[in-house]
Amino acid sequence: MKKTLKIILIIPLALLLLVLIVLSAKYSPAYVYRLLTMNVADVYDYQNFENRKIKGSGNTFEFEKNLDESYVESLFSDRVLQSKFNSIDEWAKKSKTTALIFIRKDTILYEKYFNGFARESYFHSQSMAKSFISFLIGAALDDGLISGLDDSMTKYIPELKDRDPRFEKISIRNLLEMRSGLKYYEGYFPGTHIHLPWHDEAVGYYHPKVRKLLLEKVDIAQEPGKTFQYCNYNTSYLGLIIERATGKTVSEYLQEKLWTKMMKYSALFSIDSKESGFEYIPSRLIARAIDYARFGRLYLKGGNWNGEQIISQNWVNKSTKENASIPRNIYPVWLGGENCNHTYYSYQWWGHTECDSTFQFFANGNLGQAIYVIPDKEIIIVHCGNSNELFSAYDLWHVADCIKFNDFHKKVNQKGVTEAISEYYEVRNDSIHPFSERFLMDKGYAYLNGGKIDDAKKLFELNLKTHPGSWNAYNNLAEAFSLADEVDSAIVYYKKSLQLKPQNNWATEKLKVLD
Repeated sequence: MKKTLKIILIIPLALLLLVLIVLSAKYSPAYVYRLLTMNVADVYDYQNFENRKIKGSGNTFEFEKNLDESYVESLFSDRVLQSKFNSIDEWAKKSKTTALIFIRKDTILYEKYFNGFARESYFHSQSMAKSFISFLIGAALDDGLISGLDDSMTKYIPELKDRDPRFEKISIRNLLEMRSGLKYYEGYFPGTHIHLPWHDEAVGYYHPKVRKLLLEKVDIAQEPGKTFQYCNYNTSYLGLIIERATGKTVSEYLQEKLWTKMMKYSALFSIDSKESGFEYIPSRLIARAIDYARFGRLYLKGGNWNGEQIISQNWVNKSTKENASIPRNIYPVWLGGENCNHTYYSYQWWGHTECDSTFQFFANGNLGQAIYVIPDKEIIIVHCGNSNELFSAYDLWHVADCIKFNDFHKKVNQKGVTEAISEYYEVRNDSIHPFSERFLMDKGYAYLNGGKIDDAKKLFELNLKTHPGSWNAYNNLAEAFSLADEVDSAIVYYKKSLQLKPQNNWATEKLKVLD
């Protein structure tokens, strides 16, 4: 029996040792060491790497400050309610939020730091760094160092063509739009969000010689331009193109074109190793949260910084607005398909469209990093954190909705759902639908998840009345009835949803359980 137990224990250890040996041979012992010691990425990772310092100007534009903390915190009330917390401070602590800044018309209404962080702290950008790399591509275009976005990547990295002629078909534009067709393996341990040791995000993140990896190991999976896949290698290649086109490190060019012109504080950019000296381009820029807000302001102002055109307005527009000529069916379903409300991806920036032709754009990073810009309201929101569990950039889309529908949102907070809806009906104009479907759906789910089922039902009923042709509105109301144990009503609304959309897997599966 003891011998059997020893064998059972030895086999997995032997397999683990074999995997580590293979990974060491394929990538390097340094890669394996980093993988084992740092494991899942967090916002303190930069402390484990060599960093290049990027000097700030020290003397730059300062936002006015006229705090209205109660107003801003009210905009996050649904997020707090959904998380079942009693205050934004409690939510910030549990969500591992480190900074929250809200700026309107160059005036700070809210600036708070949490969980041991302060204005002078360094905040890890994660994938917000991608939007800064996009800026540098635009700067290189403005400087004439890159001749055009339709240039092949091999114009600047010719050795790739020798390794695989298909690289010649990949343009800089393809890299910017995440439509290069590069091979990018994504795999996780079953039932977790933890990368397998050979997941390409882990490989690119911990590899001590990323430039060598890009030149010798990354392969092509599909024809460029045909598909969308969020892939860090795209941004890494953009960094290598910047290096080749400018003759400078990415940190040097970023300091020259952006930091010394408009950023107050210094920043850091982690490199893969002293020997290689290549920045981890997709996500390891580290700066102050208030300087992230300045970057958002630059793009809000069309690239103009107090009279100086830091980056061309055309580049800002192309980077942050949706390219409607790209077929929506190449994107994942969760981006929203053909709906007028959907998420899009441009030149290393994300965006949200509205049915009234307004939009928001944002730099987005793992673990809760976001620079969220609402152009028509002249609003910039910066959120930094160290967790994905209780915050996402989608929450800021809902904040934008709460700003748009502020009167109703305010009444709900002050008077409750029943009274707010009653007052709405008193002044309702039947010729218009004043609320977006998404706004009422998100608000309803905040109440549903917060345990206020009756209020959720009322919000979903209002959504159904204002959007009677929406199969999803029927689904939402059915869900509320189901959680209230009103099974017959839930079945009625799920069946109505199926009538409107027969390919409704959610309703189909729910009815199997309820019938």
